[in-house]
Amino acid sequence: MPLTVSSDATETEWDAFVERHPDASGYHLWRWRRVMERAFGHQTVYLAARRDAEIVGVLPAVMIKSRLFGRSLVSLPFLNYGGVVATDADVARTLVDHSASVGAREGASHLELRHMVQRFDDLPVKRHKVAMRLRLGSNETVAWDQLDRKVRNQVKKAQKSNLTAETGGRELLGDFYSVFAHNMRDLGTPVYGRGFFEEVFEQFPASARVFIVRLGANAVAAGIGYAFRDTLEMPWASSLKSSRPLCANVLLYWHAMLYAIADGRTTFDFGRSTPGDGPFQFKRQWGAEPSELAWEYRLFKGDRMPDQSPSNLKFRAAIAMWKRLPVPVATWLGPAIVRSIP
Repeated sequence: MPLTVSSDATETEWDAFVERHPDASGYHLWRWRRVMERAFGHQTVYLAARRDAEIVGVLPAVMIKSRLFGRSLVSLPFLNYGGVVATDADVARTLVDHSASVGAREGASHLELRHMVQRFDDLPVKRHKVAMRLRLGSNETVAWDQLDRKVRNQVKKAQKSNLTAETGGRELLGDFYSVFAHNMRDLGTPVYGRGFFEEVFEQFPASARVFIVRLGANAVAAGIGYAFRDTLEMPWASSLKSSRPLCANVLLYWHAMLYAIADGRTTFDFGRSTPGDGPFQFKRQWGAEPSELAWEYRLFKGDRMPDQSPSNLKFRAAIAMWKRLPVPVATWLGPAIVRSIP
């Protein structure tokens, strides 16, 4: 049957395809389109391929317009996973070709595909990030026994330090954001606006959860979990520097894992990391296994893949300056900047 590609798929049929395809991530769901449009004001390009009126592939992408980096079409920005999902290689190739045509026509320098595995042998690929996933124990006792002794001691230390942990929904976003914004300033990284997280909970009230660790009444560590199929992912997590001697970040992750187990999840996804860095080592101590990610590119201008990583030396001075800003100033300035850094 002839293959057609269009942008006229409905949310219902798009999500039906995503839900039944084993390679799709939770970020391929249609509602992330609304998050990108409403929280950031970005143009979205959601293409579906059909055979005989039936969807056989999808490719969600977002157009990023930046004064510093120019234009790029990304699948998907601000998130860990994206790229094309299709029933076969021909469908995948056709969708990428059509998306690339849109990107080139709109003046983008490249199309970025954040795949979990390499899909195209002929495309330039970056392998600078890994996913970190842990197979969860069937219950709290089994999960505890699987932990390294050092991690168990850190959890005990947090509990003896009078730290408490709780789980909730949108009502805890204020506590989460206060910790997250402070930590992003300390890292020298512009912070997402609170409206981004508000929109995530607007679109995914049943799948998103906030985890908070408190010292007394004050939040000192916080994270957001996102559930899809058998996995709970923690794409955003932070702790205050002052709480780290108390192992608040360790209690945060342990609490989130216990929630995942009680919720029937079998895998905990720590999100992506750079191999060998501090966050990678933290996640590795839990027993998480690294899985190399493949960010593939269609380049429209030149032959060099983009490098917008904070590790890029040309950003060193800006990062150092950002770390010196007062937290309220960094929190006010950050959202307008980070919306253009995918």
